[in-house]
Amino acid sequence: MRNHTNSQREDMQFPEERGVLYGEQALQAGRKTAPDWESIHISLEVIRKGSFRAAAEHLGTSINVLRRRVDELERSLGVKLLTRHVDGVRVTSEGEKIFEAAKKMEAASYELIQAGEQTNVQLSGEVRLAVTEGLGTFWIAPWLVEFQRANPNLLVDLHCAMKSADVLRMEADVAIQITRPTVPDLRMVKLGRLHFMLFASPSYIETFGCPKQLSDLVNHRIVVQSDENVQWRTLYDRLFPGVPASDLVALRTNVSSAHYWSIAKGGGIGVLPTYAQWIGAPLVPIDLDVHEFIDIWLTYHPDAKNIPRVSRLIEWATQCFSPEKFPWFRDEFIHPLKLAEHNPSAAMAGVAGGFTHRRSP
Repeated sequence: MRNHTNSQREDMQFPEERGVLYGEQALQAGRKTAPDWESIHISLEVIRKGSFRAAAEHLGTSINVLRRRVDELERSLGVKLLTRHVDGVRVTSEGEKIFEAAKKMEAASYELIQAGEQTNVQLSGEVRLAVTEGLGTFWIAPWLVEFQRANPNLLVDLHCAMKSADVLRMEADVAIQITRPTVPDLRMVKLGRLHFMLFASPSYIETFGCPKQLSDLVNHRIVVQSDENVQWRTLYDRLFPGVPASDLVALRTNVSSAHYWSIAKGGGIGVLPTYAQWIGAPLVPIDLDVHEFIDIWLTYHPDAKNIPRVSRLIEWATQCFSPEKFPWFRDEFIHPLKLAEHNPSAAMAGVAGGFTHRRSP
């Protein structure tokens, strides 16, 4: 009699009074929701890679994010899809049926994307590209003519500045910078590497001669480019320890274009990228064993690549820095006088007309 009474009382209890397990079962049975595609896609990647860790590395996200998305999918379907083991994950029998259907959804999504690309060949709208001043002026801007001809309905907003743009705050759709991004939510791609060495113009060498060793530089006119990171000061102190900058520096500028042309017009000796002689002025590299380098990074918001016009810009910008086509962007240092040996067509195109005769990258 007592057991019967307890059973009746249990039946009269509300679900939340009977424990978490019962509540979850009731929710799964009565409130199933349509799963979102991102959770399905992530779950498929976990299965294909065999573990959460391998899938996280492939997708460029954290293991906890993947586990949360898989758990959400299981709750929305009310079915256990995966079981965790020390050597990875395994699909349940119920999960196999669901993932077969998910593969069909994936194939259909690819067809949808292809159909969209076919019906939206002519992209339109505005894309905003932020780039450091030197690369923007001497490299990106000349190539943009070809990009505009290939995408006549796109308005390109090119912003050149010494300070990197904040992509997360939507100051630009895409940014090209020479400082490695530190914000974890950004997508980033290493485009290449800039190599630097000393250059002077033929007119300067004719007037003041060419230094044969580092110690000779104290008798020459030095041109430097200052920046927020005071990189010029670090290099100067290493080359000329104990020598005040006021005794040696003839000209200091704050932007790359002014720095380039002050050297090209005979203002003095200064540090420039190794491709400097291919972009307009007949500069002469000076071999004094001074070699610096910095990496070039492309960054964009994680959602930006889903926008066709931004995706087109990202693809184009990446091609503009192809180390195969343009050897001066490779990781290894190549002397300016030997660049033509690695890609004669690219180097000679620069000599012929400052990019005006180059084919689109």
